[in-house]
Amino acid sequence: MAKRTPRSSSVERRILDAAVGLFAERGFDGTSVQEIVTSAAVTKGALYHYFDSKHDLLYEIYHSLIARQLADLDRVVAAGLPPRDTVRAILTELINSTAEHIDEAKVFARESHRLDDERMHVLRGDRRRYHVTFRRIVADAQRDGAFSAVTSPDTVTIVALGMVNQMPGWYRADGPKTAPELAAEVTAFVLAALEPR
Repeated sequence: MAKRTPRSSSVERRILDAAVGLFAERGFDGTSVQEIVTSAAVTKGALYHYFDSKHDLLYEIYHSLIARQLADLDRVVAAGLPPRDTVRAILTELINSTAEHIDEAKVFARESHRLDDERMHVLRGDRRRYHVTFRRIVADAQRDGAFSAVTSPDTVTIVALGMVNQMPGWYRADGPKTAPELAAEVTAFVLAALEPR
């Protein structure tokens, strides 16, 4: 399956937004194609012009999110900031992006097992690239003495990014902390652990 750029036309976005809302509210099985097209105010022909199936919609929901997050990652890395600022910016962007698109993340966390192996392979590859890049930044900074090497880069990556991966299970926009507040606390925690001894 070829990788696609995030959907950008207004019709595609309306269809995806409708699917996200309905999948989040009723679940994948509990949502019909007719309900999606009615909510998006399009025809079935328009939906099938852009998407092959409901499964294609489910894939695109998360693909759009991870594509945005990878673009954020690439932009931060390209800035060439010092390691502490790079890690802070990466985690801040990731937490804010996940919070902003929490319904997409929730739908994927709950329904991703419905995707076929080919689609899951593409999405796992995207997530792997994110993890490998973050791990490399930590490892390079540890090698250069900018970060403590007490904790392995693998463990730092699992702890830092794993917390964000769990956000669909507990984060609420109306919760006790805003996304920026949460991002500030998480980055402070991670960077304190990486402070050279």
